[in-house]
Amino acid sequence: MDYSPHSAHSPSTDGHEAPAHGHGAGHGGAAHDSAAHDSGRHDHSGHAEVDHTGHGHAAHGTAEHEHAGHGRASWRTAAQATLHCLTGCAIGEVLGMIIGTAAGLHGGVTVALSIALAFVFGYALTMRGVLKAGVDMRQALKVALAADTVSIMVMEVIDNTVMVVVPGAMDAGLATVLFWAALALSLALAFVLTVPINRWLIGKGLGHAVVHAYHH
Repeated sequence: MDYSPHSAHSPSTDGHEAPAHGHGAGHGGAAHDSAAHDSGRHDHSGHAEVDHTGHGHAAHGTAEHEHAGHGRASWRTAAQATLHCLTGCAIGEVLGMIIGTAAGLHGGVTVALSIALAFVFGYALTMRGVLKAGVDMRQALKVALAADTVSIMVMEVIDNTVMVVVPGAMDAGLATVLFWAALALSLALAFVLTVPINRWLIGKGLGHAVVHAYHH
């Protein structure tokens, strides 16, 4: 029997099955690539999630920590604290100058009276706000002393220096422009020069920073 046709048919059959085998392998490779792609996508999303949430949260927390520990007050806060202090100082300063000038007191006595009244009214305004928070008188006085002493001292040095330096200001009458112009100038300079000092004090947790706890 001649087996040549059958033998010829076998390679044809094998050749037909080989592509089928190759197709299956290719399909398996595609599935493997797809799985690898899915795995890569999973890894990528996981990596992105870690970077975005973990690292971002840590950076945000660090920024908050640096901001909290930065220790610098805003100029607006310092200006408000200075204006509050200046109000009490101005009342005492003006009152002392008026009394001393009207009574014909010596310049040194008038300055001393103005300084004393400036401290009294400066502390009184601060204590008024602290007492509203339910603090007793003794504690309110301690807070006022801690909050205003440095600020009032600086203001009074500037105020009275200007009044003494301006020629004739201390001897001018209450009805003269010179007296009121010199007094206004002294208060304005006191405000401008005291704001940076109060900003530094508040940034260090001193000065009016001790009062803020009683305003919330």
